[in-house]
Amino acid sequence: MARVIVPLAEGFEEIEAVSIIDILRRGGCEVESAYLPGEFPSDFVQGANAISIQADRALEGVCADEYDAIVLPGGWGGTNRLAEDETAQSLLKEFSEKGKWVAAMCAAPYALHVAGVLSKRYTCYPSVEEQIRPEDRVADEKVVVDGKVITSQGPGTAICFALEIVRQLQGEENYKAVREGTLSTHC
Repeated sequence: MARVIVPLAEGFEEIEAVSIIDILRRGGCEVESAYLPGEFPSDFVQGANAISIQADRALEGVCADEYDAIVLPGGWGGTNRLAEDETAQSLLKEFSEKGKWVAAMCAAPYALHVAGVLSKRYTCYPSVEEQIRPEDRVADEKVVVDGKVITSQGPGTAICFALEIVRQLQGEENYKAVREGTLSTHC
């Protein structure tokens, strides 16, 4: 069973985080969410639309050897925190250096860019590419897989993004079962 860590930083996009966690769990992945060190007095993280989610653990102490993938939901507030957080940036580099999956959607490819782990071909929320590399953004694909990096555009593509992660980590059979079971035939 593939193991996945999903960092949640204040200002994350709730639709994306919940869709990622839900679809990956349906696909047979073991998923843990993590909050940034020192950001909150508790393990509750508030999203961009004032919805709080209780994270499973602190990001501090997470090691890439424990997981198969790290997946970042977007939202500018959360993305900027992940891009500025030393623990998150080190972890992204560690996953990439160890040849593990790194995935981000919406604004979060910016955090990958800051860490130096964003692939050549990527997609993101329209306008975020101006902070990254506009010439390399693939604008006409909901989800882009380039090497061990998976990126996606925004809230409306969250299920497709998570399904692609299921495909890469758990195989085609699990991907098809979750796709059909959630009526996500648009992916």
